[in-house]
Amino acid sequence: MAFSNADAAAGFDEIADLLEVRGGHAFRARTYRNAARVLGGLGREVGDMLATGEPLEALPGIGADLAGKIAEIAATGTCELLAQLRREIDPGVRELLRLPAVGPRRAQLLYRELGVKSLEQLRMAAEDGRVRKLRGFSIALERRLLQAVKASLKRDRRHPLATVLPVAQALADELGRVPGVRRVLAAGSVRRMRETVGDLDLLVEAPPGTGVMEHFALSPQVTEVLARGSTRSSVLLAGGLQVDLRVVRPASFGSASLYFTGSKAHNIALRRLALDAGLKLNEYGLDRGKRRIAGATEESVYAALGLAYIEPELREDRGEIEAARSGRLPSLVRLADLRGDLHVRTRGSDGTQTLREMALAARRHGLAYVAIADRSKRPGMASGLDAERLARQIDEIDALGETLDGVTLLKGVEVDILEDGSLDMPDAILRRLDLVVGSVHQGFALSRAKQTARLQRAMDHPYFSILGHATGRLIGKRDPIDLDIEAVIHHAKARGSFIELDAQPLRLDIDDRACRIAKQEGVLVSIASDAHGPHDFDFLRLGIGQARRGWLEPADILNTRPIEEVRALLARTMGRFAPSSKEKTPWTASSSSAIRTPA
Repeated sequence: MAFSNADAAAGFDEIADLLEVRGGHAFRARTYRNAARVLGGLGREVGDMLATGEPLEALPGIGADLAGKIAEIAATGTCELLAQLRREIDPGVRELLRLPAVGPRRAQLLYRELGVKSLEQLRMAAEDGRVRKLRGFSIALERRLLQAVKASLKRDRRHPLATVLPVAQALADELGRVPGVRRVLAAGSVRRMRETVGDLDLLVEAPPGTGVMEHFALSPQVTEVLARGSTRSSVLLAGGLQVDLRVVRPASFGSASLYFTGSKAHNIALRRLALDAGLKLNEYGLDRGKRRIAGATEESVYAALGLAYIEPELREDRGEIEAARSGRLPSLVRLADLRGDLHVRTRGSDGTQTLREMALAARRHGLAYVAIADRSKRPGMASGLDAERLARQIDEIDALGETLDGVTLLKGVEVDILEDGSLDMPDAILRRLDLVVGSVHQGFALSRAKQTARLQRAMDHPYFSILGHATGRLIGKRDPIDLDIEAVIHHAKARGSFIELDAQPLRLDIDDRACRIAKQEGVLVSIASDAHGPHDFDFLRLGIGQARRGWLEPADILNTRPIEEVRALLARTMGRFAPSSKEKTPWTASSSSAIRTPA
């Protein structure tokens, strides 16, 4: 796509907006705003001036610094200052700037006074009548904002990865059966295994005349055809997901796969590398002048740029290019590397199946061991384990374990971390277990300092193995708790605890950034299905995708290890401190599961 004055003007306007949001940069913001106005009103294209070597400093209001940034935007699509501001300012605040009637000052007020960091949070604030109370806002403006937010949320709706993956696979299988189609690739966010997906991009390698576009438009999943052509079509599916299909020539399939997989930041970084080497990279291929030097495969493009192949999940411009250049890319974990699952539910709490049924389902999924970790019972919860029921379940697990072949059962529980950091189950029963998962299920509104201290105190408990779904988020439904995740993970390292990556589709908690922190700290991650039924073990695939986005290798994962090693690692977390006095359990226990005295 050709560079235009509008591209440079948009970049400068965004810089001005973000400088104003950050505060204290009014003069600099005006400089960029004036430059954007100049560029928007020019009668000639700055791209032509760059191509002929004509100095941009001759333009009114454009000095050497601004001229350099225009050239940078023309070459890469962005500039370092803009990229820096985007990194510094919350994406949700930047999202607010897209709304009519929300400029930098109002976005800043909404963020600082109400803590609004997303369109969804603005919707809730407006519906609660909190926006009108801010200085410079009114009831009428609040209503206008609410209407604009609802329209934007409907337009920009993102879909959970778990719902899009099977759709993508079904469409790929369907298109792959069309005569003449050689291969189909689901690109974009799906291929990078992002938690949510906006649109689905499908690439097809096929010669002209295959009829693949006609077949695509007539798919039973399609509710509306948005555009239809010989090489590109767009449709809407019943759930509101937009799917774009592109037919690509074999010589360009690799470069097109790179381009449409993204991310945008990764692609910009690759294009910058290409430009530095005197090359041009786009969706059609990698060229030196008029000669095509790569493009048929992604590997060929990376190799021509002096890089090792970068897995799709890493393509976020977070250091992967430097790692590919220096031979430091991780060997990412795969689903086949998992040997067990350390968080599984049964009918003992809110699961749907018995102990035996879940054990056999785990075995069918190729797992060698599984930890039963039903939830503890809390006030207002219809099901769950109290100490007496957990004692009975421990005996049942011991008895069942003696009859099972091919899968080992571990005894666990998911306890609630109370607001003071204590656990809602007595030590006398916890010490009989192989592991304890501690999670937050209430008290989400505590301050950042209190939430952080709460989890750190929980990990100080003598019977604490794994921190479950650390941030408590439900994607699209509940924001994560305010938490210093780095401090929490650092404390996990100090206390010898582990951290869970809960693969439930609405959780995927911890996120990819926290995974990288855990890797850097040397804290092992437990990828858990949190399965409530037999089919939920399929969620492990989502957890693997998140782990790969977080640069995790098999050695970074607790449950890639054989059962003997896992038992030993978990044993170190159980009874790390001798109890102050001997506790006696009031619950009956069989000899096979007698209370163990901590070593």
